[in-house]
Amino acid sequence: MGKAGRVVCIFTPYLLTIAALVCLIFVGLSSTSSGSGTTKDLYFFRADLRDLNASSTVSDTVSDALSDLNIQVDDGDISTALDEVQKYFNIPDFYNIGLFGYCQGNVTSNDEYKVTNCSSPDAQFWFNPTEIWNLDRLGLENAIPDDLQDALNVYKNVSKWMSIAYIIAFAATGLEILLGITAIFSRWGSCITTLIAIAAFLFTAAASATATAMFAVISGVFNDKIKPYGIEGDMGRNIYAATWLATAFSLAAALFWAISSCCCSGRSPYNHRHGRNRGGITAEKAPYTYEPVGDYPNPQPPFHHNAAPGYQAPNHTTSYEPYRHV
Repeated sequence: MGKAGRVVCIFTPYLLTIAALVCLIFVGLSSTSSGSGTTKDLYFFRADLRDLNASSTVSDTVSDALSDLNIQVDDGDISTALDEVQKYFNIPDFYNIGLFGYCQGNVTSNDEYKVTNCSSPDAQFWFNPTEIWNLDRLGLENAIPDDLQDALNVYKNVSKWMSIAYIIAFAATGLEILLGITAIFSRWGSCITTLIAIAAFLFTAAASATATAMFAVISGVFNDKIKPYGIEGDMGRNIYAATWLATAFSLAAALFWAISSCCCSGRSPYNHRHGRNRGGITAEKAPYTYEPVGDYPNPQPPFHHNAAPGYQAPNHTTSYEPYRHV
């Protein structure tokens, strides 16, 4: 097969690697743009506050006198705190939380979630409700229930590792695509690409598992502690499908890269065959030929004593077998 067979051999893992990279790109673009219909439904977690906003009044501006307000709210009473916040700030109906940012928006009359604004992408992003909901500006930090605050603290710490894992997975997958070109020419290229593919799979799987477990815990705490106050939380579907598809594609690519490093050599089998025969070519003996039978001492003719003076017998260095039939 040669080089053509080698190209066919690595075609499958190369496509799988590209598919994994595309899925990771979708995960990275989640909740970073309000204008794209594809990425607006990509979120790890959604906080739905529309029931809280039903009877609230909205003010367009916030004066500097907010710091002088003396608002008393019981510890853990997040509903009353947000009612107070809504008097001075326009709290959207929902927040979509992605990998590097969040989007906010309102729910239309036909229950359509319409994104109006998204935050700037941040590699160390985590959703801080105290800051985003302006609870800190009114001195209402104590309104968040303790169980939810504990879950948010875990989320804050784990989200940094999750972001790093996704970034490494993305970089390793991109490097895998570049090194995959060298695998066309040799098995050494496949071996190196396989090592990078294994690293890409491990970080992709770790990031996917971390995101799934972490937001499952947050969703449970949200619905258990603050759902009675009119705030619901739910996990997205599309982004988890994307991240676990990336994991599956990455695993399959690593397996096929490993196979390509053991099989499908780029050398032509015909070259090997010719090379083996080139050093050991044997000629077939043709019939009715003469062969040397070896070197023997020159026999002296029995009549040499009767030879004329000065006669010298011919020097035969090689004798031939006369006319052998084969």
